[in-house]
Amino acid sequence: MAKILTTAIVADIRNKLNGSVFSKNRYGSYVRTKVTPVNPQTSAQQNTRNNLATNSQGWRDLTESQRQGWISGAANFPFTDIFGNSKILSGSALYVKLNNNLVASGFPAISDCPSPVAIPALALGSFTADESTGVVSLAFTDTPVPADFSLAIQTTGNVGAGKSFVKNLFRQVAYIAAAGASPAIITAEFAAVFGAPVAGQKIFARAFLVSNITGQAGIPVQTMTIVVP
Repeated sequence: MAKILTTAIVADIRNKLNGSVFSKNRYGSYVRTKVTPVNPQTSAQQNTRNNLATNSQGWRDLTESQRQGWISGAANFPFTDIFGNSKILSGSALYVKLNNNLVASGFPAISDCPSPVAIPALALGSFTADESTGVVSLAFTDTPVPADFSLAIQTTGNVGAGKSFVKNLFRQVAYIAAAGASPAIITAEFAAVFGAPVAGQKIFARAFLVSNITGQAGIPVQTMTIVVP
């Protein structure tokens, strides 16, 4: 569904509308034809869909008091929309969002709306990929992963050296548990999703911390490497 920011007429349009996709890059706003990608029905996709369905059902299974707690507590979890404006989720959307993060990182869903916690700062260090050994490694600071947090790592597969727009190519490959030390060796996890790294190709990575208590996710930090032979 397209999102429209209005002034006297229209200031900005984002997302999809019928057969068009509206977006913006450093050169300004643009519109392109909507292309429906092939759905490979991977196990990762199925797990994500199952988690979404389970958590959506979980909202209906809450008591009325618990649902009201999420509705009133949503104001404590504002988010920035695609136009840069601060917004508040509905109680059900917040419940599903936080619990999706918890379940994906291996923790049980919560029924009562939590109080927000501070997300520690995260910075990425060296990101390397080697075709000859297959090793993919991502360094991060502070290390180790803070108590009560998991480090979510997403990467793209091998992409052409001239490609820089990869927003839609990231896939979840690993969660590093609390106390996990830097660098994170994600060789097996990367191979399971994308296969082996290919020399001369780019691989992008982004990572963010997830609270194991509330399900809050930090702001993703992104980096890139060129695969060595």
